[in-house]
Amino acid sequence: METPLTHAESIVIARSPQDLYDMVSDVTRMGEWSPVCTACWWDDGDGPRVGAWFTGRNETPERGAWETRSQVVAAARGEEFAFTVGGTWTRWGYTFTAVPGGTEVTESWQMLPDGLTRFENRFGADAQTQLADRFEAARTGIPHTLAALKRAAESG
Repeated sequence: METPLTHAESIVIARSPQDLYDMVSDVTRMGEWSPVCTACWWDDGDGPRVGAWFTGRNETPERGAWETRSQVVAAARGEEFAFTVGGTWTRWGYTFTAVPGGTEVTESWQMLPDGLTRFENRFGADAQTQLADRFEAARTGIPHTLAALKRAAESG
């Protein structure tokens, strides 16, 4: 069976699209709501603009701790913030749509072609199992992240 290479979920948060964009695009806060990412920092003192790079520290019981570098690929305040891990491997995105009662925030994950090639080269026969693990992490992690973002946004 082929592993899905994309996943997205949405939640409505009682804040403006601009407020939520400001929270999500401040990658130094990502560790507050992600179940995997424990910390992020801008490389070279940069900020949320297309082309900027940041480093993230991640940790799971199964894989231990590791760091990745990501590049911002979308930075439209109040509309979309997205980045690609490794520059071309995996795309994480957030879109913000005004709705009655606040903003619909959609978080998405997509394994990109370079990421597939990387997994095949790195894991060989185990690539599909590794991809399934990453999909499952996105499937369970996205609702966790969105719920934590909602709690933080609506309490402050």
